[in-house]
Amino acid sequence: MTAELTPDRTALRSWLPGFLALAAIWGSSFLFIKIGIGELHPLHLTLYRVAAGTVTLLLVLAVLRDRLPTEPRVWAHLTVVAAFGVAVPFTLFGYGEQRVESMLAGIWNATTPLIVLPLAVLVFRTERLTARRATGMALGFAGVLVVLGVWQGVGGAHFTGQLMCLGAAACYGVAIPYQKKFIAGSAHSGLSLSAAQLLIATAQLAVVAPLVAGAPPAPTGLSVEVLASVLVLGALGTGLAFVINLRNIRIAGASTASTVTYLVPVFAVLIGALALDERLTWHQPVGALIVLFGVAVSQGLIGRRQAPAGVMEPPTPAGVMEPPTADVAVAAPAGVAEPAGVAASAVSSALSVPAARC
Repeated sequence: MTAELTPDRTALRSWLPGFLALAAIWGSSFLFIKIGIGELHPLHLTLYRVAAGTVTLLLVLAVLRDRLPTEPRVWAHLTVVAAFGVAVPFTLFGYGEQRVESMLAGIWNATTPLIVLPLAVLVFRTERLTARRATGMALGFAGVLVVLGVWQGVGGAHFTGQLMCLGAAACYGVAIPYQKKFIAGSAHSGLSLSAAQLLIATAQLAVVAPLVAGAPPAPTGLSVEVLASVLVLGALGTGLAFVINLRNIRIAGASTASTVTYLVPVFAVLIGALALDERLTWHQPVGALIVLFGVAVSQGLIGRRQAPAGVMEPPTPAGVMEPPTADVAVAAPAGVAEPAGVAASAVSSALSVPAARC
């Protein structure tokens, strides 16, 4: 019996530390957004963090001697993903956190899979609707209403902030199935596609930010706390998190690695409470649990032992950019058996948000 358990324990120790570290990195993104918007306009914060993430991934790309895509078609599709998967949602989370707690923004990020599913079914036709998924969506929608506290009435800055965070999640709902439909089959590495995506997002923000918010302030005029937040959001949340997430996919498989989505709101709430002394009203965590339960039902994690082939993976949380899907072509490390069923279709359904985090 001991001999049979040893390999499983060894495999668990090989990916669990990175799994928890990734949840902590992405869960803390909302804290650093909160700190950043204390001195920066949300558009300027997004510009700086995406630029930092771009530099990080381009350096990794150079070290690994990988290349950016060259096909105009790929760059055209990445332009759409860069807008809806990076530039707009990152900015909306910044606007939202001007009005709501960082922990609440983390909770709203968890609604992303519930928005992805109907768009994937009805618009992009990359998934099919089943009774189980419909049930999960209904539960998740009920959870959203509980988080909003609709019985208290709607309106006010706090409600507007929540809608902005929900809008950010909705942007991921567009970017994820779009990416799966038009980019997942690319022969380029996930690192290459991620770097190109951030490069485009940086260019988009460099044009829009000065028009909307004026010229961005010089980094030298920012406090150490804000500068550190920008670097953590960009270099750590996008660069290091990308590497960790890819390693988790290789070792544990796409399905297991994607469950980090369920831990991110937990870390966001804990970090917000400890670092910022934030507090939630009773219905917000209760609604979050209902949302996560609905997501778990829609993903087949509850009510059956094994999800059927083609089940959509939960996306990357917290405005954190998830590595694109072509990384499935990368072989697992020597001596590590890839779990059965980890194929292009499985990995392609997970998204980097956030990523950069959110």
